[in-house]
Amino acid sequence: MATIEGVRELASSLPRSYEALVRDRVKFRVGRIVYLAFSRDETQMGFAFPKEEREALVAAEPDRYMMPRPSDMRFNWVVVRLGAIDDEEMREIVVEAWRMVVPKRVAAEHLGE
Repeated sequence: MATIEGVRELASSLPRSYEALVRDRVKFRVGRIVYLAFSRDETQMGFAFPKEEREALVAAEPDRYMMPRPSDMRFNWVVVRLGAIDDEEMREIVVEAWRMVVPKRVAAEHLGE
């Protein structure tokens, strides 16, 4: 089961990524762009994800993924239940969300591409 501590460790190791506390919620940013955000109870994590793919993701695994709240539908965003994913899937989610917000060159250098 993935935890906020595991996410924090990974996200903090990514270039240009930093943690912020906004209205009692942990968020991770690159610059001013949020790419990860936790619910106040830290059981759910919103993450950057292509808008055009999120309906298919949620429909395929509704026990894991949820659509964002109505006010966030305009963003490239989806939500996952942390207790429903393992560390390997968490790592993939975090890295892909981070890739969406950093320059391609930064991601390629960090990931050795």
